[in-house]
Amino acid sequence: MNSASKNEPITYEQARELARASDPKVRADLARRSDIKSEILYFLADDTSPDVRRAIAENEATPDQANELLVTDADEGVRTCLAAKIARLAPNLNADEQNQIRQTTHDLLRDLAQDQIAHVRMVLSEALKDVANAPPDVIKRLAMDPEIDVAGPVLEFSPVLTDDDLLEIIHIGPAAGGLGSISRRQAVGESVTDAIVATNDEEAIVQLIGNASAQIREETLDRLIEQAENVELWHAPLVARPKLSATAAGRLAQFVANDLLEQLQSRSDFDEDTLSAVTRVVHHRLGEVEHPQGAATTPVEDINLASFKFLEGEIPENLANRLHQSGKLDYKVVANALRAGDGQFVIAALTARSGIPMEVARKIFAEQSAKGIIALCWKAELPMKLALALQQKMARIPPGDIIGSTDSDNFPLNDDALSWQLEFFSNLSDNGSKRVAK
Repeated sequence: MNSASKNEPITYEQARELARASDPKVRADLARRSDIKSEILYFLADDTSPDVRRAIAENEATPDQANELLVTDADEGVRTCLAAKIARLAPNLNADEQNQIRQTTHDLLRDLAQDQIAHVRMVLSEALKDVANAPPDVIKRLAMDPEIDVAGPVLEFSPVLTDDDLLEIIHIGPAAGGLGSISRRQAVGESVTDAIVATNDEEAIVQLIGNASAQIREETLDRLIEQAENVELWHAPLVARPKLSATAAGRLAQFVANDLLEQLQSRSDFDEDTLSAVTRVVHHRLGEVEHPQGAATTPVEDINLASFKFLEGEIPENLANRLHQSGKLDYKVVANALRAGDGQFVIAALTARSGIPMEVARKIFAEQSAKGIIALCWKAELPMKLALALQQKMARIPPGDIIGSTDSDNFPLNDDALSWQLEFFSNLSDNGSKRVAK
């Protein structure tokens, strides 16, 4: 007998005949129908064709007895289809449903959560991750699964997991990556954040810091900032962390990179005290605070920049321009930046003070031009001793080609010659010429 159309009703006798058809496609089409007797569907649950059994597993009209049979099916695809269906139906079971139906569904979910194939468990986890009335024991078993693809979805999203559950899982040790999943949860509680921080898992902690809804105690955040100087991975999320205290913001300002320092200063949510704390540290860091009398300082001449990486990185122009506009971008600030090995800030400072375009300043250093560097310092109204240090330590000009002397603060070229150097490099930058002026 040929398979009947899905839209055409069939009799019980027709269904029985189709269930015994030699063609598995005919039997699979029958298995997808929702208008046939339960005993026919149960009969097909033991079909020799996995395609037929998968159709039965997907069919919402399949009786519980057939589902119970399929939960141990030898075919992974059958069990995966069953897991997706049962998880999809579970949220619809409420207090008005017969207790036996709820218990049967619960038992099926529990069995599927223990399936030997991770993919089956993963399908179940994905389907149940945001179901509020999912069975707690099933969710907890999935959350403690050794495979992160299974545990991750419920660890990150399931509203069924309590803080006590999460603390237990953290204590036992979740799957690799599981701490990060917990760290990304919405509104992670303080006790859970403390437990995550106590693991010293740098990857999980960066997720926690970056989670604006995570509740992190001020003392815990202070401890993280104390450790963060040696953990660059945490710098960016800490700078972006909402509700930073003045103490926390000021401490961060002492060690984060210039681009993050600029981001910290630009935050609009800081109150006046916090902004003042950050500004004071920035000024001190750039050398705007006088050294105590007799305090040892490193001479500019002792700085050693090992490469030209400062020509490749992001230049903190905005920070340098703001300092210049406020009259605070003086020689001491530039010299301290050079002493700290911050060539990118030095370039930004030279262009801010001189008005010379950034690409021209870059070209001067790239070409290792002694005269160009002297001209740039002259235009920036910075002393000749800085031009000497820049030749030696940033441009790495050979000693025999360095122009100037430590015995004199005078520029070794006249104003016309210095102006010509700047004009030369401006033209050089414009036309892309490879000529070099030493």
